[in-house]
Amino acid sequence: MEPYDGDDEESTTVLRMIGRTIKLWRDRLDMTQAELGAAIGYSEEQVSSVERGRRAPSAAFLEKADEVLGAGGMIACLRKDAEEARFPKKVRDLAKLESQAVEICAYDNSLVNGLLQTPEYLKAVFGSRRPAFPEEEVERLVAARLARQEIIEKTGMVPAFNFVQDEAALRRPIGGKMVLRQQLERLLVVGQMRNVEIQVLPLNREDNAGLDGPFHLLRLREGATVGHTDVQLVSRLISNRREVQILELRYGIIRAQALTPRESLAYIEKLLGET
Repeated sequence: MEPYDGDDEESTTVLRMIGRTIKLWRDRLDMTQAELGAAIGYSEEQVSSVERGRRAPSAAFLEKADEVLGAGGMIACLRKDAEEARFPKKVRDLAKLESQAVEICAYDNSLVNGLLQTPEYLKAVFGSRRPAFPEEEVERLVAARLARQEIIEKTGMVPAFNFVQDEAALRRPIGGKMVLRQQLERLLVVGQMRNVEIQVLPLNREDNAGLDGPFHLLRLREGATVGHTDVQLVSRLISNRREVQILELRYGIIRAQALTPRESLAYIEKLLGET
């Protein structure tokens, strides 16, 4: 189970609701927190923290509590709520938009895009942040990013993805050479998916319309397009039509400057051979 920092009002409300539900079922059986903890393999303090909404319960905690308290699935069904409450709010908001998108486009010039990162690469990225994250925060961020990747793993042709990766991001040995090799291999696998295009913008290109930094474009089912940027301490969703049009124009130019998807996969294979 993971401690919760309490600075996200929405998550706090969810966790308190889960805690009250568990307490309600426990009180029905006249069971103490210590007795419930002993029955499901957790300490009294952990049970207390969950019931007060200070700790996000794991799926195993909820399933065992459901069984011991005879809740008939009323506690176990809260797994998804508890899992999402562990993620930072900006991650939840972005994941919700991604689930509504018919097309997701992304340009990245410093790191491999988050939807494409391997778990090892992710750990290295978050582990290298300064000031350093506590280990439990690194684990929380990695879990949140991996959960977002489910949208690209699911079968189906919607959404369609286009990623443009600056060559610099594909050469930077985040986490060491072996981690980078695994990451490049991952790109080759994902790049073969029918609804995914990966393009590389080589370093030898004289023109690069993406020098202002990474950004995403999400084309939603109802027809609107929104942009997203995440730089330093600022994560921003962009819905202003004029600003979105600038990003759309810029992304079109970046795609034209990059290698084609077929050329890009060959280029990634070449980089893998050099790593």
